[in-house]
Amino acid sequence: MNSQVTDHDNLTTMSDNHINNDSDSPIHSHPDVETNVDAELEAQAHNKAILEKYDRESITRHITQGPVKYFIAAICIFYSLFHLYITFNPMPALLQRSVHVGIGFALIFLIFPASKKSSRQRVAWYDWLWFVFSLSGMAYLIYEYQDIVTSRGGMANQTDVIFSLITVVCVLEGSRRITGWILPILAGIFLAYPFVSHLDFMPDRLLTRPYDMGDIFGQLFLKTEGLYSVAIGASVTFIFLFILFGAFLARSGMGQLFNDLALAIAGHKKGGPAKVAVISSGFMGSINGSALSNVVSTGAFTIPLMKKVGYHKDFAGAVEASASVGGQILPPIMGASAFIMAETTGLPYSTIALAALLPAILYYLGVIAQVHFRAGRRDLKGIAKENLPAVKEVLKARGHMLLPIVFLVFLLIKNVPVGYAAAYTIGFTVVVSMLRKETRMGFSDILGALEDGARQSLAVMAACAVVGIIIGVVSLTSFGTVMTSSIVTLGAGSLFFTLILTMLASMVLGMGLPSIPAYIITATMAAPALAGFDIPILSAHMFVFYFGIFANITPPVCLAAFAGAGISGGDPMKTGFLSLKLALAGFIVPFMFIYNPTMLMIDPTGLAVTAKDFPLPPIIDIITVVVTSITGVIALSSALEGYFKGTMNSVTRIILAIGALLLIYPEITTGLLGGVIVLSIVIFNIKTAGKPTPTLTV
Repeated sequence: MNSQVTDHDNLTTMSDNHINNDSDSPIHSHPDVETNVDAELEAQAHNKAILEKYDRESITRHITQGPVKYFIAAICIFYSLFHLYITFNPMPALLQRSVHVGIGFALIFLIFPASKKSSRQRVAWYDWLWFVFSLSGMAYLIYEYQDIVTSRGGMANQTDVIFSLITVVCVLEGSRRITGWILPILAGIFLAYPFVSHLDFMPDRLLTRPYDMGDIFGQLFLKTEGLYSVAIGASVTFIFLFILFGAFLARSGMGQLFNDLALAIAGHKKGGPAKVAVISSGFMGSINGSALSNVVSTGAFTIPLMKKVGYHKDFAGAVEASASVGGQILPPIMGASAFIMAETTGLPYSTIALAALLPAILYYLGVIAQVHFRAGRRDLKGIAKENLPAVKEVLKARGHMLLPIVFLVFLLIKNVPVGYAAAYTIGFTVVVSMLRKETRMGFSDILGALEDGARQSLAVMAACAVVGIIIGVVSLTSFGTVMTSSIVTLGAGSLFFTLILTMLASMVLGMGLPSIPAYIITATMAAPALAGFDIPILSAHMFVFYFGIFANITPPVCLAAFAGAGISGGDPMKTGFLSLKLALAGFIVPFMFIYNPTMLMIDPTGLAVTAKDFPLPPIIDIITVVVTSITGVIALSSALEGYFKGTMNSVTRIILAIGALLLIYPEITTGLLGGVIVLSIVIFNIKTAGKPTPTLTV
């Protein structure tokens, strides 16, 4: 989701020497600490520069006055209202998807400059042409819709090809502006394939019949298997509404609530600021779905605090990066990715959210445990309680804003259609915000949220549209089947090696692409390879989804870690490797739930790999998996940090790590063996805990 989902007005920024708080925040500055407005503004400008350096979609125009500003705002508000309208009054799929894409790209050309050197204060003349071209394809489809679906049966004529070409070029250029070069180049390579796939120089596996312009562009433009594919379908019906929901939450001060509540709960604990970072970033990441935005917005508050209590700058940046990335695997919202998965697989959202729950808990538990053990090893204290808000005080001021999330979960559990649930929750958010002055949304706030939601949706829309080109080519040709068979062949019939190859493919794509298009591409071409090993479709899609996300903290291209290092002043690569270490549980758990789906709370025994409904495993199996995996993750974190109640030598750490992995592997035999090993090491460590603590440099 879009990286601009931030709560800058409510963001509390702390430097190493100064603490600044919003006047309405329940966090009160220490009386001896001076407020330095210039330093705060300088820090905000620095953080904005970091975001623009690593996140292309943050480079936008800032038109502050004149008719163009109001024209853009009006289109954004209309765009949001359109999506709310079609939730309850749906149009034919091709039409509503074409409006979603046409207006969306028209907005992109008005909001996003062609390059970093282009003017940020005015819309260039050629962008008005792009604006018209973007709308032309939509207008043509609306005008010709009846003829396309009745008389011509989806077969393209010459005029169709012309408007298809215009739309494809707009999609490629618009996505370049908002996501960077990699995704459009990848789509361009796929688009070129059917033009040359019949030529003699192509490898036998890639040879196809000849395709003409009508075949190719008819597939992309006139059907729901190309530009207007299932990816755009999810964007228009689900994702947009949840981005809009996030915009309403931001306008009501949800970011401040998460920061303050995390501080109240964990700020005074050992190594408290790092735990605050994990908690607040996890919640925000689940809602806004953007790791980079989360690192910069939440990290501007948490990273200086971590450094202040004694965490090394590289580690502080790594904590924020790993916590922000994990938000997309955290139910109930999962950065809207759960809804893409639901649309792609046909699985109920409730099944996906429940399946993601234990792996997400294990991931965040692993991060918090490492933070805790490092604080113990270095004797890092928390923040004095007198400088922190009380939980009661925070909940009194803003706690009612948790009700929309509870309301959303309730609706989803009751199997209310996802689009309806999101729309109802948006209305409920406005009503609930009225309960307190601090959060009350006036008419201008509602209009602002409608505008923000439209702006923040554009990156996902663009990514889904350009991925539609890839999906269209894969559907038209045999490329998807070739990729699947190639992965299976390279895996040499081994499930483990096939998983490794699938993991690498997901991570390579995730390094250069946003998580949603990375997931869609790997789900289309790599996930089917696992079906040959009788892996349930849910497990296969969760596997590729996880590794596409974690590419954001995997060197050498770990943009979330680079952003964290930019704020902390640390070394980017060291921060990246520390992020990888903190997130290690997230790299292990996907392999575990492939081999034993009980970790996903499903029992696929006797069901087809394409099954959409699963019974729960026996309760004793669930309890066993929960207890052993949680214990294993804590033990693994202890081994990685070399500390429990006292320090450990290398041999002890290795033995403990082996025991931890045996516990995480969800089998009774391995669990018992791992439990014996871990318990023995823990008892030994407690008895020898009085040894001096060595100095750490990171």
